[in-house]
Amino acid sequence: MPVPDVVESFTGQVSRVTLGATKDKSGTRTSTITVGGAHNVVYGGSPADAGEKPVIAMDVIDARPQDWPDVLAEPYKDVLDSPGGWAKKCVTEFGADLICIKFDGIHPDKADRDSANAVKVTEEILKAVGVPLVLWGCGNDEKDNQVMPKVSEAAKGQNCLLAAAKEDNYKAITAVALADGHNLITEAPLDINIGKQINILVSDMGFPLERVIMFQDTGALGYGMEYSYSIQERQRLAALGGDKMMAMPIICDVGYETWRAKEAKLTDAPGWGDAKDRGPMWEAATAICLLQAGADIIRMRHPRAVAIVKNFINQIWQPISA
Repeated sequence: MPVPDVVESFTGQVSRVTLGATKDKSGTRTSTITVGGAHNVVYGGSPADAGEKPVIAMDVIDARPQDWPDVLAEPYKDVLDSPGGWAKKCVTEFGADLICIKFDGIHPDKADRDSANAVKVTEEILKAVGVPLVLWGCGNDEKDNQVMPKVSEAAKGQNCLLAAAKEDNYKAITAVALADGHNLITEAPLDINIGKQINILVSDMGFPLERVIMFQDTGALGYGMEYSYSIQERQRLAALGGDKMMAMPIICDVGYETWRAKEAKLTDAPGWGDAKDRGPMWEAATAICLLQAGADIIRMRHPRAVAIVKNFINQIWQPISA
């Protein structure tokens, strides 16, 4: 006697968030991206429960990165000083769904560039590509509060994704996202309670929860990825259980975390295999694991890793959404 499939039902759903604004919405993007919408866990339920396919945002740094290993920098060697060219290469050659402008160059301990330079980079990338943008600060609260409002204003009307609102520094970024019509990333340090709290805080400021995407600090394979997976899985189960304050799509920063790991970047490691293969594989493995916990947007860096992960997404989600 055949055993019937067991399909667990959930009362909740992950909200859908659309990024980018085309000409009919007074923007200049040539395409939009919608993420979220899951009614069930990955691999669970009927095809209709899967929601939107996950997407990949490729990083473009506003200043030539000084800490990237050669194996990571090599694919971008001709565009590392040209943010617009870099973004265009990610889209046309590597298939990026989104471009994430990471404003590392404004950090006081790095290039310490000013808001004028950040605005110039933003405008250059807006002209170079038509995909939606993620605008991500440097992580220094004081500098982000100075620069990110200017960046947000430069991209006003483009329906970007602005990062990040944190428990101790959320008011400024939330206010400018509201004023300029952007979506918002809320950030927490791998703590589901803090994650929920920051969503409550931005909601109390009047920011619509249906325009929020959650970010929990991401760990790479071998460096806390299993904990990241666990927290992300708990977030998704809370959303599917009907918790409106957790019912947001999820973004993971795989590229940055992966390329901090010695296994990804170390070249003098006999017996570990060629770093040209090892690094991209480390990034791809991390991304694929987190996708299975429910990630909706994956930030990535190496084009070989992107190709592997896009192939995985197309194999798993395309038949579901067909």
